[in-house]
Parts: sequence; C-alpha cells; structure tokens
Amino acid sequence: MSDSILQRSVTTAVARNLTTTTKTNPKMMSITPRWLLSQLPWVQVTGGTYRVNRTKVELARAERIEVDFTGGNATFQPEALRSVPLFSRLTDEIVTRIAGSFRTEEVSLGNDLVVEGKERNKFFIIAQGQVEVLSKGAHGSDLRLALLTEGEFFGESDLVSETPSEVTVRTITPCIFLTLSRKRVEEALARKPGLAPEFRKIIAEHLELLSTVNKYGEKNIDLVSGFAENVEIPETFVDYSPTPREYSLAAIQTVVRVHTRVSDLYNGPHDQLAEQMRLTVEGIKERQEWELVNNRKFGLLHSAVPSMRISTRYGAPTPDDLDELLALVWKKPAYFLAHPKAIAAFARECTWRGTPPPTLNLFGTQVITWRGLPIIPCDKLEIKSRYSSNQWLGTTNILLVRVGEADQGVVGLHQTGIPGEIMPSLSARFMGTDTLGVSNYLLSLYYSLAVLTDDALGVLENVEVGYYHDYAHRELGGFNHGLGI
Repeated sequence: MSDSILQRSVTTAVARNLTTTTKTNPKMMSITPRWLLSQLPWVQVTGGTYRVNRTKVELARAERIEVDFTGGNATFQPEALRSVPLFSRLTDEIVTRIAGSFRTEEVSLGNDLVVEGKERNKFFIIAQGQVEVLSKGAHGSDLRLALLTEGEFFGESDLVSETPSEVTVRTITPCIFLTLSRKRVEEALARKPGLAPEFRKIIAEHLELLSTVNKYGEKNIDLVSGFAENVEIPETFVDYSPTPREYSLAAIQTVVRVHTRVSDLYNGPHDQLAEQMRLTVEGIKERQEWELVNNRKFGLLHSAVPSMRISTRYGAPTPDDLDELLALVWKKPAYFLAHPKAIAAFARECTWRGTPPPTLNLFGTQVITWRGLPIIPCDKLEIKSRYSSNQWLGTTNILLVRVGEADQGVVGLHQTGIPGEIMPSLSARFMGTDTLGVSNYLLSLYYSLAVLTDDALGVLENVEVGYYHDYAHRELGGFNHGLGI
C-alpha cells in the first residue's frame, strides 16, 4: 500500500545532502579529570634541579628487605641486612656471615611466633604472608599494635637482649619466614677470632646512639627548662644532611606529524593541527599524572618510607583503616588519593556500618570525604589482579598526602618560561617539513615531584576492591516482604 503513495516533496534523506553537518571535535575516552595535577602546588625549578635539604639523620629508620624467590628458595642480598637499624653499622664481613646463617621456615595460619612475657632469641624476616603484633592493654585485652607484611621484620632485639618480649606476634595468613637464631649468630661469628667482640661493640654503640636521637633518628636538640637558677645552659646546634636529595626534572616528549595537505585543505570547521596538538597534550598530561604516582624514582607510591606504610586489617578498606592512615599523616593532611573502585569499596564498608561518608563539591563534581578530607579519584593508582581481563577484583593502594613547601609536604616541580611554551613547562617546537610534505612538531613536558619530609605521605596497602556485603533483606522472605507479597 505504501509503495503506491506518490512522492509529494523532497525526502529528508535526500535533503540532508544540502545541509551543513554540525561536527564535534574529536573525543578521547582516556581523558580523566587529573585532579592530582590540579591539587598539587607547583614549584618553579630554575636550572632543572630541585634540592631538598634536611637535617642529618644519625640513625636510619627501618627499610623493607627485598626477598627473592628464584629457584623456589627465599633469599636476600647480604647488604640488605643494613635495612635493619640494629645492623646498619656492621662491617661487610659480619653482615655476610650473619646473612648466610638464615634459614627458611613455613608457618601455618594462627601460630604464635613470639609470646608476650616470654624470652625469645629469634629474628624473623617475612618473605611471604602477614603477621599481627599484639600486646595486653591496661584492661587485659589483646590490642593490635601493628600489621606486618612481606619485607618487614621483627625480633632483631631478641638476638642481643635477655629481657622477655613485650609483644605477641601471630600469623594471620600462612607465612614463609627467613629466621635467624642467637645460637646461629654466635656460631657464625665464632668461626673467626675477634668478630664476636667487634659485633658486641657495634651493637653497644647502636644502643648508646638510641638515647641521643629522637623518634625520627635526628639528633636531640639540647635544651633546659624550668625555674631553677644558676643552671648551666647547654650548647647545641642542628646539623644538616651532607648528601641532600636532588630531583632533576623528567621529560615526556613526542613528535606530532601533520601532512600539509591535511592542514591546507581540511581545516574547517576544526583546525586539524590544533586538534592533533590538543589530543596529544591530553595524552602527555595523562602520562604525567601516571608518572607522578608510579615512577620508581620519584612517584608517590615509591617515595613513601616503610614506617609510613600500613596494611588493611581485613582487605576491604574500612573507616578504621583510613583513621590509621590519618594517624600517620596527622600534620595538616590535605586529601586522600584512591582508585575509583577503592572509593566504591570504602563507601560500601561505610554503608554497611551505617555511616555513609559526606560529600564535597570539588570542581563541580561531588566527591566523598572522610573526617573532612576529600577522597580524590585517580585511576593511576592501578589495581593488581590475578585476572588481567577482570579489573573488578584485586588490590590497590590509598594515599594520604600533606602538600606545600611551607608545610613540608608534597610539591610538584616544573620550570615555566621555556622556549615555545604553550602551557606551564610544556613547549611545542616546529621541526620543519620533510620532503613528503609532513610537518613535524616536538612536544616536551618537564616535571617531577618531591616529598619534602617522610611524614608528608602515607600509604594504605593491600586494599581489596572486590568485596561486597550480604544483607539480611536479601533473603527470600525479606525480599518478598519488601515487595508487599
């Protein structure tokens, strides 16, 4: 019937050939808000180098020991023992002999490795798994003091002390340890005369040094206070680190190529060169934010010291975990930084406890907060998963930072005013046109990041993003009741 209807006007399908199509500029899914770049205070770095001067650390803080499982055996480099403050001043020969005396032990879940009030003489390095450190509180309850994970250690003081242990250490997962007993230390040092007395002397000097430094390892500033008269005023000075860290600006570079025929003939309604530049700059800025988080030399994840790292207690990020992170970075913290899935996991934990976190308007978008601090989404905090095709499961990290030079926090580094600058510290330079008629433009971005003091950055590790709670109303009866059936 419709075929017999006569055409009485131009059809819309044909008429569209005469119209001007409204076109958008190219869209790119990989563009993110990049809030980290906008929330960091940026410092102008003249000469491309930024030196962070600190006070001298007389006693280095503990570092994690990297354990290698090559060949199925847990091993570590002997010099890694100097990551243990007690062993930091030992000679190469003593370190080598002691490192060769470690043994590998496997311990199942729920075993006590150290018991409070009892003498122990064994040193543990965690090669795999997690342990909890407990102590009896004033009311007799077991209080968790710490959660230790791979690369961390405990019990080193038991090798040189006869006092009973002040804590209980218990495995909360199946674990593999590298262990060293006092007996094996004595046997290793006894093989060469003079090593045992030298070892005891170095340990005694370490214990004496402990009484002269603060909890950060800096030398105490001698002061006198009170109302007494005729008291000799102590003399003091503050020493500086002889080897301050220097940050050289890193570079992200690429060459944008645009054929002159394209820019000559197909330049409307959108400028082809401008769009090529815009999309490439977006990619450069995305890479810049990734590097600020993950770069092994200056990235946030690799700049946090072991003492400023904690692990989740149960996997999923709970309010308790974020409170622990706040207790680490307690001096004027600025904001949390987390993967969107980690934020969702935290929100689920809050909802399950009946304490949904408040929100804050940030640049026109609602973000959730905790204790008044925004939790800023950042997909550059990657999720580690056994299933590469499924990013809904796995673990990630949550960061908490203090920012600004005045507050000894985290700062971004750049150098503005460079030749060909189109954005702060980002330049575009014309490199000429080749014999094929292709124009080349060099894009260069110079940047870095510095953590001015160790306590400006804290990391919550082992954050599981795939855990969901089951609620009572999900039962069949409750579900039907909710529908009024």
